[in-house]
Amino acid sequence: MNAETRSEMFARLLKQIPNPTTELNYSTSFELLVAVTLSAQATDKSVNQVTDILFPLANTPETIFELGEDTLRETIKSIGLFNSKAKHIIQTCRILIDKYNSEVPETRKELEALPGVGRKTANVVLNTAFGQPTIAVDTHIYRVANRTAIASGKTVLEVEKKLIKFIPDEFKVPAHHLMILHGRYVCKARSPHCPDCTLLDLCEYEEKNI
Repeated sequence: MNAETRSEMFARLLKQIPNPTTELNYSTSFELLVAVTLSAQATDKSVNQVTDILFPLANTPETIFELGEDTLRETIKSIGLFNSKAKHIIQTCRILIDKYNSEVPETRKELEALPGVGRKTANVVLNTAFGQPTIAVDTHIYRVANRTAIASGKTVLEVEKKLIKFIPDEFKVPAHHLMILHGRYVCKARSPHCPDCTLLDLCEYEEKNI
């Protein structure tokens, strides 16, 4: 796939989804960090149900730390891996309070040093909260990148590196959410809605569902 085709694909996606953003509910970078931490192996809908209860109770490093691990665990228990997530969030709150004046750091190295924060979570926060040109390759992005041939790769990291290399500069920030939303609602795993796809004539997927 050449640069011109990739540019046209993202231009079409941006026209179709003019304000691409996360479907997680948040109002601050800290709330986003907590929500993304909770979202591992969980749906955005289930996370929003939990944070709709949690954030009115506590939505800063200080207030969640004061809430305590036991209460936090009880509040998020409907989410998978809630034990480890509660522990990591409390530990993260302590670090943010002690080291960062309760602010979320804006570098990958600092974010990945926080408990429970891996490359994917860091990329989401950097892109969504701080507008940095990062790509958090989840199952949707991995599928869309490989199916369309925007950036083919056998591993998540390989796809991420190719996307950062190949996506035109003007689309590097919105690309993350454009691809997630396209994969979630159009280029679905089991039954992609190919006839409704704005990329149909440009996509290199050989098994189009037409």
